[in-house]
Amino acid sequence: MTPEFIKEENAYRLYNEDNEMIAEITYQPQGEYVVAGHTFVDPSLRGQGMAGKLLDHLVSEMEQAGKQIKAQCPYVVKKFAEQPEKYGAIDYDNHE
Repeated sequence: MTPEFIKEENAYRLYNEDNEMIAEITYQPQGEYVVAGHTFVDPSLRGQGMAGKLLDHLVSEMEQAGKQIKAQCPYVVKKFAEQPEKYGAIDYDNHE
């Protein structure tokens, strides 16, 4: 099942049935790219790949917008380094 992420300001968030935010990835627009600044996953969701789903959602949205992502969040930095074949095309630092 794909989670339903909600776009709010410069973030994609997931809420539980009590309307509590339980996961998010934030970004800041910087012209032709965005800076991925923070990823949060509630402890109740950890180990389920939710951070990866958030990142992949951000990647998909930015690809559609024609923007690259500059990794600042430690999680995103790690994923970009571990999987250049998956994220290299959208990694801003890979194209400077």
